[in-house]
Amino acid sequence: MTTYRDRADAGRVLSGRLTALIGEPDVVVLGLVRGGVPVARIVAERLGAPLDVLVVRKLGMPWAREVAFGALGPGGVQVLNDVVASRLSSDDIAEVRQREQVELERRERLYRGGRAQVDLTGRTAVIVDDGLATGATARVAVEVVRQLGAHRVVVAVPVGAQEAYELLSAEADQVICAQRPADFGAVSVYYDDFHEVSDEEVTAALTATA
Repeated sequence: MTTYRDRADAGRVLSGRLTALIGEPDVVVLGLVRGGVPVARIVAERLGAPLDVLVVRKLGMPWAREVAFGALGPGGVQVLNDVVASRLSSDDIAEVRQREQVELERRERLYRGGRAQVDLTGRTAVIVDDGLATGATARVAVEVVRQLGAHRVVVAVPVGAQEAYELLSAEADQVICAQRPADFGAVSVYYDDFHEVSDEEVTAALTATA
């Protein structure tokens, strides 16, 4: 098992797996908020590509918020799990959606500081996170960026579970995973420094690559 010093170190290693994208036109690197952003910052620098954040908000059941019936992405994109969502009334869905939409917009304003979202229409979107456990967030992210017009979707992570890798490989155009340990455990195990990424770190990463 190889561990990374921190997310920046993971980004440097991951960049070495993405060299085929250097010089490719219309590549955009998207860091999943928040842990994926420090990794994505290094990847974007190495690829010479623009960096943006991808804010995805889970839509949780009113009585059990950890159980998702869908997710929201930027630009009003909504992804629903019809089987789970069918247990809710339209009013319940609207109430949860409104609450999470407010939080999504708050985070986007905070992180971008008034800068517009990078247009993904016809582009190659490289979604970067610090690891894949279940892959649920990344799977939603793939669907979101497709709805936002991306022509090609690549998911890139420093480490991930084999099952999550296989699930994503069926949905993204390409999945780059630097490590796929047989006995995965948790993402944090593969980092010496796995501190909670702050809003300030996210904002600084975007400002540095603007």
